[in-house]
Amino acid sequence: MRPAALLFLFSNTINPTLAQQWAPTSAPTNYWSCLASSADGTKLIAGLSPGPIYTSTNSGATWTPGNLSQGWSSLASSADGTKLVALVQSASIYTSTNGGASWTPTNPVPGASWRSIASSADGQTLVAAWTGGIEISTNSGATWAPTAAPAAAWGPIACSADGTTLVSGIIPSTHPFLSASTNSGLTWSSNSIPFYCTGVACSADGTTMAATILGGGIFVSTNSGTAWTLTSAPTKGWRSIACSADGAKLIAAANSGSAGSGQIWTSTNSGSTWLSNNVPGEVWDAVATSADGGKSAAVAANLGAVTGPIFTSDTAPLPRLNLEASNNKLLISWLVPSINFQLQQSSNLSSWLAVTNVPTLNLTNLQDQITLSPSNSSGFFRLSTP
Repeated sequence: MRPAALLFLFSNTINPTLAQQWAPTSAPTNYWSCLASSADGTKLIAGLSPGPIYTSTNSGATWTPGNLSQGWSSLASSADGTKLVALVQSASIYTSTNGGASWTPTNPVPGASWRSIASSADGQTLVAAWTGGIEISTNSGATWAPTAAPAAAWGPIACSADGTTLVSGIIPSTHPFLSASTNSGLTWSSNSIPFYCTGVACSADGTTMAATILGGGIFVSTNSGTAWTLTSAPTKGWRSIACSADGAKLIAAANSGSAGSGQIWTSTNSGSTWLSNNVPGEVWDAVATSADGGKSAAVAANLGAVTGPIFTSDTAPLPRLNLEASNNKLLISWLVPSINFQLQQSSNLSSWLAVTNVPTLNLTNLQDQITLSPSNSSGFFRLSTP
């Protein structure tokens, strides 16, 4: 098979140096505390503290409240948005297999003060951090087991798409501030940075990690947590961070402790540079983003009598096609898109035909993949919007 030529063509273009545009959703202004998103960004879940969990299946255009009211503190979602997990700080962990229509309680450590929850892309592996350790489940929360993480006041937690690489921070920082595991929690490596970690994020392959520091900066690791580097992000009351599946796009929310003073910042180069976004000065508390970073959402926390909104941002993504030889065939892949893209091919760059093969989602890297047989001819490929 001849190597196929690769051409990047996009139906929409954006300037990645410009700040994202944000808009309020129809969600009620309330005491929002946590947020999660499906890989394509169409399904969002947001929790109140106290109150129900709200779900949206249209990227935040409309919202539906659930019938279970608790003091929700952390949420996570599978890639397709059907398997959800929700955490009540001083009570139980709840799981759902139907997009939040119904919930089942599980309590791996009775009486534990739960802090944060994370989920693999298939929803099978769940990791939960509490003030005494980190628990893991490999069957969607049916049973749990402790990891080898030391006894400490663990806070935010994140994991890779396959659930094997984990990262968590300790609060307060009486121990090494960040710890990571690349073997499902069997062993951990620690880094001593004396700050209060409030949020962590992890790329799909577990290589790139990011962490926010309350009253500090934002750190990034590009080697699965072995070493961390302080980015150029300003010193703020950072509360939450999320990243795209490839770790290139980061979104972080600040809450400096007073109403009307928080901000949302984004990076398109793994934290090398940052931009402030045109959002109101809310007390932002949680952020989430799609796998390609095209759809993002943020919820504002309560501050006394002040309640907050839910905002979303929708930008045209710039997808990148990856081509590689696989078993004498051509493997074409791209990150799960937040808008509808169609793979097309051409032999002359003037006429294009749709590739009718249905993409398969690789849950280890959150990429859509298509395998083509050898054609013994050169060609071009692009992603195009209908």
